[in-house]
Amino acid sequence: MQQYLDLVSDVLGTGNYKQNRTGVPTYSVFGRQLRFNLQDGFPLLTTRRIFFKAVVAELLWFLGGDTNVKALQSQGIHIWDEWADENGELGPVYGAQWTHWQPGDINQIQNTVDLLKTDPNSRRIVVDAWNVGYLPRMSLPPCHFAFQFYTRGIYLDCHFIMRSTDVVLGLPFNIASYALLTCMMAQVTGYLPGELIWTGGDVHAYTNHSQGLREQLTRPPRLLPRISLNKHVIDIFAFKIDDILLTDYYPHAHIKFPIAV
Repeated sequence: MQQYLDLVSDVLGTGNYKQNRTGVPTYSVFGRQLRFNLQDGFPLLTTRRIFFKAVVAELLWFLGGDTNVKALQSQGIHIWDEWADENGELGPVYGAQWTHWQPGDINQIQNTVDLLKTDPNSRRIVVDAWNVGYLPRMSLPPCHFAFQFYTRGIYLDCHFIMRSTDVVLGLPFNIASYALLTCMMAQVTGYLPGELIWTGGDVHAYTNHSQGLREQLTRPPRLLPRISLNKHVIDIFAFKIDDILLTDYYPHAHIKFPIAV
C-alpha cells in the first residue's frame, strides 16, 4: 500500500486549500488513480487498523438493497448514523440504486452477473449509482458513483470511480470494499480476482486530519493480508458475514480521526 501513502503525501504536499459544505477546510487535488493486483494480497491498509467487519457488513447491506441503518447498528456498526433520519432512513442510496434502480426496479448487480456469464467481453458491464432524478432524496449523494468489470483471460478486473474521496476515512475503506466485491463477483462468475483500479475526482484530506496523517506516513507498510471466501457460495446475494475470512492482517495501531459531516 505504498502507493496509498504516496497519494497522501501528494495531497498534503500539493493540495489546494479549499472550503466545502462541512465547514472543515480540505487540502484537495483533482484526478488521481491507484491500481492493485489482487493476486498480490488483499489491499487493506496496514499503516493503521481498518475495521474490516464494517467493510463486509456494509457491502452485504448494499447487496441486500437496504437503505436503513438499523441493520448495521444491530451489528455494532455506526458508519452511516450521521446521515440517517430519526427512523434510520437514508433515502435511495447505494443499495437501492444497485438492486432497485428506478424507474424500472432494475437489479444492476444481477444484470452484471448475467453479463459476465453470457457476454463477458461486453463493454457495458457497468453499475451506476448516480441516479440524477433521485439525488435530492438521498441523505448523501454517492461518492463512489460507478464501477465497471472487465474480463482478462481467467481474471476479473474492476474499475470504480469516485467523485469525492476522503483519503483518510473513505478511501482505504472503499478500496477494501471494492476488492472484496471483485473477489465475490469473480467466484460466482467463474473467474479469479484480477486488478482493482480506483479513479478519484476531488481527492482530499481534511485539515484536522493532517497530524494523524503525518504520523501514519512515518509507518512502514506491512505485508498485505489474505481473503478467503466460502467456496460453496455461488450466488452473489447469498454471502453471509461468516463466509468471508480475513487472515494474516497485522496492521499498525489505530489512529482516531474525526468525521466531517
